[in-house]
Amino acid sequence: MEAFTLFIEKLSGFVWNSVLIFLLLGTGIFYTIKLNFVQIRKFKEGYLRVVKGATLNGKAAGEDGMSSFQSLATAIAAQVGTGNLAGAATAIAAGGPGAIFWMWLSAFFGMATVYSEAVLGQLFKRKVEGQMTGGPAYYISEGLGNTKFSKALAAFFGIMCILALAFMGNAVQSNSIAIAFHNVIPSVSTGVFGAIIAILAGFIFLGGVKRIASFTEKVVPVMAGTYVLATIIIILFNLSEIVPALKMIVVGAFNPSAIFGGALGVTIKQAIRFGVARGVFSNEAGMGSTPHAHAVAKVKHPCEQGAVAILTVFIDTFIVLTCTAVVIIMKGDLANTKLTGIELTQAAFVGAMGRHGAIFIAICLLFFAFSTIVGWYYFGETNIKYLFGIKALTPYRLIVVACIFLGSLAKVDLVWVLSDFFNGLMAFPNLVALLILYKYVKKSSDEYEVISAVERENLKKEV
Repeated sequence: MEAFTLFIEKLSGFVWNSVLIFLLLGTGIFYTIKLNFVQIRKFKEGYLRVVKGATLNGKAAGEDGMSSFQSLATAIAAQVGTGNLAGAATAIAAGGPGAIFWMWLSAFFGMATVYSEAVLGQLFKRKVEGQMTGGPAYYISEGLGNTKFSKALAAFFGIMCILALAFMGNAVQSNSIAIAFHNVIPSVSTGVFGAIIAILAGFIFLGGVKRIASFTEKVVPVMAGTYVLATIIIILFNLSEIVPALKMIVVGAFNPSAIFGGALGVTIKQAIRFGVARGVFSNEAGMGSTPHAHAVAKVKHPCEQGAVAILTVFIDTFIVLTCTAVVIIMKGDLANTKLTGIELTQAAFVGAMGRHGAIFIAICLLFFAFSTIVGWYYFGETNIKYLFGIKALTPYRLIVVACIFLGSLAKVDLVWVLSDFFNGLMAFPNLVALLILYKYVKKSSDEYEVISAVERENLKKEV
């Protein structure tokens, strides 16, 4: 198994280090410049639309799609998961505190990327077998002209999405939940926790889009708000350590050897590689996952959902992930190379909250990761419909449930490496399509600028 893990790790390293990091950042920079820093210009509008549409019990989702807020909640449910807890820790362990700086940088440009993904998702959404659906597979195949090449590229994306998120990705989520609870209750095996997670997930999967939307709109605001509030309290009680922690992030981004006297053995290349990789795993900008949720939002114009999508990356990375990273750097044992993943995060919160810290993280991770399991299942389901039709949903659900259980039994290193590898393969066709289909995003954005001035003023008055 170790030989297999090393082999996949080498492949993953080649995928990420050779082209993908530059393609991810390059796409974000491209859209940032071409759309005149849309992530800054549209940020306030996105915030206002989220505030206006926020609800814990909105109108039920149906065949015509979800409400804009339900789409936002589903996207955040997928984004805010182990990447914000275990992922932040593995990035720091492998790339040093400086990896967080590169997470921030990639997230800033990723906000422009996710805007374009949401707009394209809206432009190319379709009703398939009576249900509204959409995502990269649709804008890749149709946007590129329905040629043999575009259809093959869309099919490749769909397969990689199913493998990366629904199968391997959900194995990562269940793995982290099971380990976190096993650390709190050592007498119960990770397999038992994995079985419980799989059963609960299967129940939600069977309810379809209505149950998924209902679950995410209720759970996401509460779970994210509770976690952020707790971390802010920890930071306030340790204010004297906040400046040194931020200094470690900035210095570590450009001079990792200055941290701990070089004891971590981290290079700038590692800081960038793991910062961007874990950042993308967390906020998913450019991967092509969240457009599945944004595509089915019921909005008047595609750019309205684009503005809302910007908020998802901001909430995920600049709020939730940053809170985790600061607590880990302030209270974690970074010199202990044996700690990584959720164990490093739990150790940091134990240092801040005592023995209750491990329990708190286990409970938070349960909600974070479980909501991601639901979101990623939905994204995979969209591609199953695209590739095989509704008739394939039953075997797909069974395989996802099996992956959730088996993930709880796997070694953390193997699960993360497989997830990284398939995430990379999945991102390629989506990023290529984003660059080629820029004209559609630009045209829609220019059109929206003309017709939305009055509507934006009305929105401000309503809020």
